[in-house]
Amino acid sequence: MAGPLDFFTVVDTQRALRRFRSDPVPDAAIRRVIAAATRAPSARGAEPWFFVVVRDERARAAIGERYRAAWEAAEQFTAAADADRDVRDRPHYARMMRGVRDLALNFAAAPVLIVCCLDHRQLGPLAGPDCSLRSPLAAYASIFPAVQNVLLAARALGLGATLTTLHRTFEPALKAVLDIPAGVEAVALVPLGYPVDRFGATRRKPVEEVAFLDRWGKPFRG
Repeated sequence: MAGPLDFFTVVDTQRALRRFRSDPVPDAAIRRVIAAATRAPSARGAEPWFFVVVRDERARAAIGERYRAAWEAAEQFTAAADADRDVRDRPHYARMMRGVRDLALNFAAAPVLIVCCLDHRQLGPLAGPDCSLRSPLAAYASIFPAVQNVLLAARALGLGATLTTLHRTFEPALKAVLDIPAGVEAVALVPLGYPVDRFGATRRKPVEEVAFLDRWGKPFRG
């Protein structure tokens, strides 16, 4: 049995995997993923996160149906928007978009969905009495590090996962399916399962292109 992966192997090979085998994911693995999420930082130490683990087939089907409809509505717009950017010229773009489409059309095939929620009621001065956000940046900084921990922990356990936010176009319906209360925002929807495809090194811009030393424009070449 292989030993645990070191941290940088996890980081370097954690990629969006969007196709899943039907094998069930053990409760212990899901618990470990969520435990890792709760180790993230949050503003004022509020820990304003909740995670809804969706295994129920009917609930996954209802969410999947909505997700597919949302993708079909957005697909043409997305393609048109990307046509004006350089992303379409990148060698992996077509493969990535095939994976995105495949996920959208088969969303309920993921054996587990994790809905990552931000409870505005626990944000203190970052939210108003009506739960509207006074400081969105600080508020979302209190949930997305936890979401990243979900992805990293999944990778460490050999589970495929990907961060999605398309559910925001049908969030009221999603919340109704899962009985998520008012004042709680479903920020991210993460499908989880044993992957069909393999983990591997991700392609990213070199550090010299994205890091500067002392001032903007002076590459950091350390």
